[in-house]
Amino acid sequence: QVQLVESGGGLVQPGGSLRLSCAASGSIISIYSMGWYRQAPGQPRELVACITSGGNTNYVDSVKGRFTISRDNAKDTVYLQMNSLKPEDTAVYYCNAELSPRSYWGKGTLVTVSS
Repeated sequence: QVQLVESGGGLVQPGGSLRLSCAASGSIISIYSMGWYRQAPGQPRELVACITSGGNTNYVDSVKGRFTISRDNAKDTVYLQMNSLKPEDTAVYYCNAELSPRSYWGKGTLVTVSS
C-alpha cells in the first residue's frame, strides 16, 4: 500500500511559478512510475507529466518547456516544477504511483492561476 500526499499548491499570478511535491510512504517508490495529473472543473482528469523508475519523462504538449517532473528516491518524493503558469493551468493536481496492476492516488492540491 502506498500513501501519497501532495503539497505546494496555491494562488499564483499568470507568468508565475510553483513547485508541487508528492511525498510517498508505505512502500519504496523507486520501482514505481510516478505521474502528475490534473482536473479542471467540468473536465476529465488528464496526465500532465510522468517519470519512470529509470528516470524517463513524458509531458502533455500544453506544458512542454514550462513544467519539469523530477524524483528524489532517497526522499520518496516526486516534484513538479511549474513555470510560466497560465490561467488554463488552473486545476486540482493529483499525484499517482503506478506499478501495474497497482495504482495509487493522492487527494490532490489546488493550483489557481489568476490575476
